[in-house]
Amino acid sequence: MIGAPGSRWSGIAQNIEDNIPGFNVSDRTQQRQYSHHAFSGHLGIYFGTGWENDTSLDQENLDLGFENVNGTRILKSHEWAYQLDEIKQRYPDDWIMLVYRPEMSCYSWWHEAGGFTIKYPDYRPYYQDSVKMLNEIMRMNQSIFKFSQKHNLVWQHISADWIEENFGKRIEPSVKLPDTLVTLLK
Repeated sequence: MIGAPGSRWSGIAQNIEDNIPGFNVSDRTQQRQYSHHAFSGHLGIYFGTGWENDTSLDQENLDLGFENVNGTRILKSHEWAYQLDEIKQRYPDDWIMLVYRPEMSCYSWWHEAGGFTIKYPDYRPYYQDSVKMLNEIMRMNQSIFKFSQKHNLVWQHISADWIEENFGKRIEPSVKLPDTLVTLLK
């Protein structure tokens, strides 16, 4: 799963993991949790530069954060927006879920959710300051859209219909996100 900081992709991932049987959430620990407002903002392992697990696509790195590797896992990294072609090549049978939200909405929500005071993961090493954060959000969204166009992916709002169509179970999203779009490369 790939989305820019502030895209609300964590909530989408949690909604799917918590409501559709078979998802492996053995990466969830007390240390890998960050909550803000009424939301459990981050749960489980996030891959990123300077974080617990880097963005390496080696299977060993992808497995490290999980107690077991059984079942379907949602692996999350903002920076994988720059490695989409490599992900597709190395893991051709795996799904790639992309999340898009307009840049300023991402930027504002990320700051509202805690910004550089977010405890997990620590955004300071890679993103450094608010100017770099906004630039990275723009670059990530650009890369995500370019990849989606290359593969003729269709963007839709997250909805009970979309979840049922793609995951086989009808569940209402926990939060309505009118400015957030999702797509899947299966």
